[in-house]
Parts: sequence; C-alpha cells; structure tokens
Amino acid sequence: MKGMVFTEFLELVERTWSPAMADDLVDACELQSGGAYTSVGTYDHREMVKLVVELAARTGQRPDDVLHWFGGGLFGSLAASFPRFVEGYADALSMLAGIEAVIHVEVRKLYPDAELPVFEVSRQDARTLVLDYRSPRCMDALAHGLIDACVRQFGGGVQVRRAPLGPTHADGSRFTLVRE
Repeated sequence: MKGMVFTEFLELVERTWSPAMADDLVDACELQSGGAYTSVGTYDHREMVKLVVELAARTGQRPDDVLHWFGGGLFGSLAASFPRFVEGYADALSMLAGIEAVIHVEVRKLYPDAELPVFEVSRQDARTLVLDYRSPRCMDALAHGLIDACVRQFGGGVQVRRAPLGPTHADGSRFTLVRE
C-alpha cells in the first residue's frame, strides 16, 4: 500500500483528534516500519489494518466505520491534491464510471508500483451504475467512504448501496449507485 495512504490517514487523525492521538496509535501498533511513512514508499497493508483497529478501539467505533470515515477524508485530500481527477466530470456517476479506464490509469502514472483494487464497472441504465470491488486487502469500507465522498463532492442526489459479492469478506463488494 502506498505511503501516501498512510500519511493521509495519520494527518486526518491529527486533524480530527490530535497529533498526540496519531503518535499514540503508531506507538501502540508496534509497526514494522516504525510508522515513518513517505508518500512514495510502499508498506504492508497490514500496518493500516493495525492502525484502523487501534483507532476503532480508542474511539469506540467498528473498524469498518473507521475505514469509511477515512475514505471520506482521503477523497477530499486527493481531490484537493489532484484536481484533474475530478475536473471535467458532470457528476459522480460519470467520474466513478471512469475509475478503471481513467482514474486508475492516471494513478499508475504517478505511482507505477501502486497495488490498486479492481473495479468492474457496468451501467444498468442512465440512472444506475454498478461497481464490483475486489482487492486482496479487503478494504471495501474504505472504497465505500471514497464513493460516498465523491457523491457529496458532486452535490449528492445519488443513493449508494453496498452488498457482498460472495459468502466471505474476501469476495469483495458490489456498489450500486442510483441517481435519485
């Protein structure tokens, strides 16, 4: 997992709670990297899992809720840092329909060794977009937070539903987006 994801997570923790909370999380998790992340480095995703689980325990939330919260914050940071990823789209459905063909292509230009999730994108009709998410890192809730934040960025008006693709969490999730 790219270091910029870790740095964004810790910065969001600092802004939401405090710098001390971010430091305490890193110390409590006994991370192989020591929590010294660079935005261009690559780190084991299990370190993110440890940080998320620790933050969930400290805040009384479920880990999926922490991941969803982080996804929302991450989208805002990415949109501010890389406005070209958001500009030129009429709405959230248009942007998300291009996640594999446009956005992930651009991300790979910036971070050639990025291990991105896979989204199978299909249009059901003019109002409905389906995104099937798969990743060995099983961070469906993070993807959900990113999707919800994308919808908010474009003014809402889209219902987002998430359902499992199979009997285990590792099978991924289907996100169905319906314009209201």
